[in-house]
Amino acid sequence: MGFTIKNYPSNWNLKKMPEVVKWGSGGTPKATQKEYYEGGTIPWLIIGDLNDGVITDSSTKITELGLKNSSAKMIPAGTLLVAMYGSIGKLGITGIECCTNQAIAFAKEMHDVTLEFMYYYMKMMKSELISKGKGGTQKNISQTVLNSLLVPVPPLDEQQRIVSRIEKLFSSLDNAEETLQKTKTQITVYRQAVLKEVFERITVYVPLADITQKVFDGPFGSNLKTSDYTDHGIRVVRLENIKAGWFDDSKKSYISNEKYESIKAHTVIPADLIMSTFVSESIKICQLPSYIGYAVNKADCVGIRLKPEIDPRFLLYYFSSKQAYYELIHQVHGATRPRVNSKQIKDIRVPFISARDQDIIISRIESRLSVCNSIERTIDDALAQTEAMRQSILKEAFEGRLV
Repeated sequence: MGFTIKNYPSNWNLKKMPEVVKWGSGGTPKATQKEYYEGGTIPWLIIGDLNDGVITDSSTKITELGLKNSSAKMIPAGTLLVAMYGSIGKLGITGIECCTNQAIAFAKEMHDVTLEFMYYYMKMMKSELISKGKGGTQKNISQTVLNSLLVPVPPLDEQQRIVSRIEKLFSSLDNAEETLQKTKTQITVYRQAVLKEVFERITVYVPLADITQKVFDGPFGSNLKTSDYTDHGIRVVRLENIKAGWFDDSKKSYISNEKYESIKAHTVIPADLIMSTFVSESIKICQLPSYIGYAVNKADCVGIRLKPEIDPRFLLYYFSSKQAYYELIHQVHGATRPRVNSKQIKDIRVPFISARDQDIIISRIESRLSVCNSIERTIDDALAQTEAMRQSILKEAFEGRLV
């Protein structure tokens, strides 16, 4: 997204970024030096601290010694921050005096622009910054990329008018999003009430192992490395594909036929369920879509092959319930990323009823939740539209067309 002479009013100037903002970046004290961190009181920001708003605290503090022995620099409150690694383009404005690591660029000087004006300009340019990211797993940009941008610069009073108009329109969108999110929460509560009513009436529960043909992990260790992935071939199910009750096909990964032959024991088919071993606020479990045919599940993805008399949909609905979540959560271990293993998954107690009763339960659930699902899709579409509207507002603002 660039600007040409046709994109802004004649009384505006188009300037190179270094004419408007001079960027700096911080540094990281050696992690092996405990005296650089222990007992520290200096706020030291990392990308996770950026919140697209005013930052008043940091997850990590460093000591004066850590500051002195690193390239971290103290920056004042009221400084614009931009993430250059990972979450490229994420923003923040310092509400406190602090320092940052090298993954964050900060505006150490500004000329002819206000802080708020540049904040919204950088917000608009986020998608372009992301497109310029380079690297493997974690893409990044440099200050060279920031300095390559052209900035439309209106008179200061016009900048203030633009910011005021953006904030008014964004406030209306915030209110609309809040209403939509409240409706989604109400739908979630209703969905759980339906599932609770259905499953608490079932009296017979058995270990999951009793109704499965097998429960199997994905290949671990060096059996599947980043270098094994190809542009096409055999599909790989990764953690990002597994959602709470549905398969997210937005990210596709493949391996070669040759590599598949060495790990084909981990093949999943559409009749299988695939569960993430990591547990957070819900159980991440889905069914492989029939259009994929077959795939291999990666490490931390557990395949569950049910006996023929068990309908996968019945188990998916059960695992969507809070009852199943509480059944599983007490087995979780690991403080940083709580997880379960395949043995614990086999031990989960699940409802056991006849195939005929499963059909009745599935029909009952789907008849009551179909309207909920439709409303939720509409809400998600509306939320996506509000984000598109924000970008449209910003584009009009920085082309001088926002009235």
